[in-house]
Amino acid sequence: MKITSADFIMSNQDVKKCPASQLPEYAFIGRSNVGKSSLINMLTNRKNLAKTSGRPGKTQLINHFLINKSWHLVDLPGYGYARVSKTSKAKFQKFITDYFHQRRQLVCGFVLVDVRHEPQPIDTEFMEWLGENGIPFSIIFTKADKLKPKALERNVEAYKTALLDGIWEEMPPYFITSATDATGKDDVLNYITVINETL
Repeated sequence: MKITSADFIMSNQDVKKCPASQLPEYAFIGRSNVGKSSLINMLTNRKNLAKTSGRPGKTQLINHFLINKSWHLVDLPGYGYARVSKTSKAKFQKFITDYFHQRRQLVCGFVLVDVRHEPQPIDTEFMEWLGENGIPFSIIFTKADKLKPKALERNVEAYKTALLDGIWEEMPPYFITSATDATGKDDVLNYITVINETL
């Protein structure tokens, strides 16, 4: 897939106010500071489509972008470690779960994981929640350019071990990416293309 257009549609905190169109949606979510905005900008060939920030937790809205006039990319708030009040965090965490529970247009979630770190409980627990609720998702390992090949392979294997140890019978689909050098860009976009063609 080649992305020729990427347009901001809307931001809100109420899933009932999301776009009324029936276009398929792909939601991107991950722990704060995982590099989500940079990845979205890399995938869409835009420098500032998703707002990047040195302060984790800046995205606190459900953000819809229309891609190639045919599907929506949804940028969701990060979970965990965001520097916001407990009240604010509780509020946007609820609309994250509301989105996944209620949004029928969602066809796949992408859970972003910083491949530099060992498996984090907050990531594996969120994936387990998605699985328990029957929500299809894939894993995107980010910041692959920060590791040498052997370390990269070792860390991905550590995640496989953590997920397959009593949680999953098989590993969810996963992609290794870097927003810096566009590693994995074609793999992610081709995956979306294949899904769209089956709808």
